[in-house]
Amino acid sequence: MTDSPIRLLLADDHPVVRAGLRAVLETEPGLTVAAESATAEDAVARAAEGDVDVVLMDLQFGKGMGGAEATAQITARPGAPRVLIVTTYDSDADTLPAIEAGAIGYLLKDAHPEDLAAAVRTAAAGRTTLAPAVADRLMHRLRTPATTLTRRETEVIALVAEGLSNQAVGQRLHLTEGTVKSHLARSYTKLGVDSRTAAVATATGLGLIRR
Repeated sequence: MTDSPIRLLLADDHPVVRAGLRAVLETEPGLTVAAESATAEDAVARAAEGDVDVVLMDLQFGKGMGGAEATAQITARPGAPRVLIVTTYDSDADTLPAIEAGAIGYLLKDAHPEDLAAAVRTAAAGRTTLAPAVADRLMHRLRTPATTLTRRETEVIALVAEGLSNQAVGQRLHLTEGTVKSHLARSYTKLGVDSRTAAVATATGLGLIRR
């Protein structure tokens, strides 16, 4: 970066969170908050204007588009700003889609202010910062791939945890009921369980899904 400030877009549906991020980041030299967005859709549109260097993106926006989908749309454009996820969620069901969507970093909202500022500068420079819990989980996935759920298996278990039937899970994910059963069967084997309840409990305990 040159002497020009790093321009930020804060994308979060909670005004208090945006205000807190702004208060922390605008005290840092070389950082300036250029805009705020309360919806993922607005964040995509605002990021496309071309005057933002880093987007601080939440994952959950209530109704409408989620943060991972917004990240994918933002990063798909040529010359796109970097996207740094700042969220409360660290389960595989949250981190994997966001990273696959093109996020350059992933922090949790309990990060220290100096760590947040450092992550923004790191993102602006094109390098990655991961919250320790997220980095640990990704390393575990790489070291033990045979016992790790795929993204689709994680999505299926997460919906089962919400109380959905196999048929309802299939409708939500656009899969046949037989495919859902196959994903569940493989998940049971990997998790060492033999029931939906045990699969949900084990996946929750391992941090693969959030309840």
